[in-house]
Amino acid sequence: MNSPSFCKAILLAPILVLPITLAFRAAQEGHPPHWNYEHPEQWGKLDPAYSSCSLGRTQSPIDVKNAKPADLPALKIDYRAVPLNIIDNGHTIQVNYAPGSLLSVGGRTYSLKQFHFHHPAEEQISGRGFPLVAHLVHADTDGNLAVVAVLFETGAENALINTLWRNIPAEKEKAQDVPSVSVQAGDLLPGERGYFTFAGSLTTPPCTEGVTWLVLRSHPTISQEQVDAFAKIYAGNARPIQPTNGREILQSK
Repeated sequence: MNSPSFCKAILLAPILVLPITLAFRAAQEGHPPHWNYEHPEQWGKLDPAYSSCSLGRTQSPIDVKNAKPADLPALKIDYRAVPLNIIDNGHTIQVNYAPGSLLSVGGRTYSLKQFHFHHPAEEQISGRGFPLVAHLVHADTDGNLAVVAVLFETGAENALINTLWRNIPAEKEKAQDVPSVSVQAGDLLPGERGYFTFAGSLTTPPCTEGVTWLVLRSHPTISQEQVDAFAKIYAGNARPIQPTNGREILQSK
């Protein structure tokens, strides 16, 4: 008779082999391997380009706790209204942002490239979870990335999110221009711009590190209906919390 541990290994084998097989097939076909949120612990094994997902030491998301108060520079945000360009990319709902909207902090200026959503929120604050987070992704001229994370609480609805949800494309992986609709990313942000900051990574493959994270300390609201509408499309598109590995977390005073 086989031992319980041996039987368990046999049951797990298909789960371990399948991502590797898919990765090899994808490599043969010349495009990155498919990944999903069912087995995020396997991302680093899908492709050598995704190795940071397993081997990185400053991975995101994290539970933001034990932050040290510091004299951090204010976030200078100059977002402009742009025509809506929206896509359901198979992993989230994303709004691609036209050039001209800027974030300045600590002597660096970044351009807003896109923002997207995760349910539940990927980041936690001292163990507290949130129903939704918006990640606003910025890049400077040297390619350095900064992500502003806006954690939402359940309460009054958000008007911009209503507009976005009404315009989600029916077809996945095909961006849709909606020139009749103007969006202002600043409408996602709370009035108070205090923040936590730390070194992190992209929260999806290839899990690239060297990303500056700016997690806002104040939390705007969305309605439960808005959360439920997103959950019908993505019931769970959040990477699990990653180890902090002793990294420094600062908070503005």
